[in-house]
Amino acid sequence: MQYRIHPPETLKATVNLPASKSISNRVLILNALSLNTEPVENLSDCEDTQVIIDAFNSKSNLFDVKGAGTAMRFLTAFLAGMDGEWIVQGSKRMHERPIYPLVDTLKSIGADIEYLKNEGYPPLKIKGKRLSGGEVQVPGNISSQFISALMMVAPTMEKGLIINIQDEIISKPYIVLTAKLMEEYGVHLKWEGNRIRIKPQSYKPVSFKVESDWSAASYWYAMASLSAQAEVTLLGLYPNSCQGDANLVNLFKDLGVSTEFVSNGVVIRKKGRPIKKFFHNFIYEPDLAQTFVAACCFQHVPFIFSGLQSLRIKETDRIAALRREMKKLGFVLRETDSEMLEWDGECCFVEENAVMDTYDDHRMAMSLALAAIPFKSVTMNDPQVVSKSYPNFWEDLRKAGFRIEEIG
Repeated sequence: MQYRIHPPETLKATVNLPASKSISNRVLILNALSLNTEPVENLSDCEDTQVIIDAFNSKSNLFDVKGAGTAMRFLTAFLAGMDGEWIVQGSKRMHERPIYPLVDTLKSIGADIEYLKNEGYPPLKIKGKRLSGGEVQVPGNISSQFISALMMVAPTMEKGLIINIQDEIISKPYIVLTAKLMEEYGVHLKWEGNRIRIKPQSYKPVSFKVESDWSAASYWYAMASLSAQAEVTLLGLYPNSCQGDANLVNLFKDLGVSTEFVSNGVVIRKKGRPIKKFFHNFIYEPDLAQTFVAACCFQHVPFIFSGLQSLRIKETDRIAALRREMKKLGFVLRETDSEMLEWDGECCFVEENAVMDTYDDHRMAMSLALAAIPFKSVTMNDPQVVSKSYPNFWEDLRKAGFRIEEIG
């Protein structure tokens, strides 16, 4: 399937954003560990969250997480401590994404986990039992989801768990988010420097409503920055959010977008011009990187972005994908080292009749859709991949005045 997307003359809309995927996925695990019989309100309807719901509702011991990396990591740690024998598998790409940093750590504290195909990668066979716990060392440059997975199951271990994180922590706000949610469910932890200590204790069932997703909001901020006139109300976003991507409020000021918090969300407006060059370390907001690459290129704002090392082990190698797709649109991006991406203003010929590829990656699709505004239209392969985090993305664009043609 292909979509051809055409932008409106001006951008004025009210958008009911999806619930936060990051919060939903964590709260589902915490709700289960607390033996809560009360359902979580406003869960995300994205594919990543649905696979966890399906796993908890399943009567089988075989769980297919498809392309959901969060579900693979969280369920691996959760099932390692649950009596029974379990198999966790996923898509072809999921079986190419390493999970040994989590599995090896779990095995060191008593887990019984077997790789069913390639060493270090899913699918997994797990023989669940109560884990002994103790003290572990984990590198800080791995996915924060590995650390969050360990944290959430730590209170159920016989000795609890001390997690020593080596070197700089990437995506730290996601670990902070996990800690805050655990505390809401009655678990206390001690975090000093790079050491997290969690004693054995019980989770307490609580009522919980999930807030809207700041990562999803980023695409609307980018659309506003690219539009001549824009006023968009984004529902369900609040100040003092524990989502790390809420920092986009500050970042988009440099691309000419203002934010006004109102009772039911935020109102964003196009205000002023972008800065001449954009520098940022995305180590704490890696899911915003693709949005800012597109938004800066399409406004001809050169940039140097660092802290991108985790982008190589996402749904696709996002750095390679960005370089390939942006070149089709006339922008030559360069990798200055393994975790940096730069655009110095160098352009090339725009590929005639270019079609954007999405790489089975929801964030590639939504970021590349932004090209419709400066180029007046953009054609895209496999647009349905947005279901992973924002199933109603295309419908919300239609409501905002975009014209979307289905081709083939």
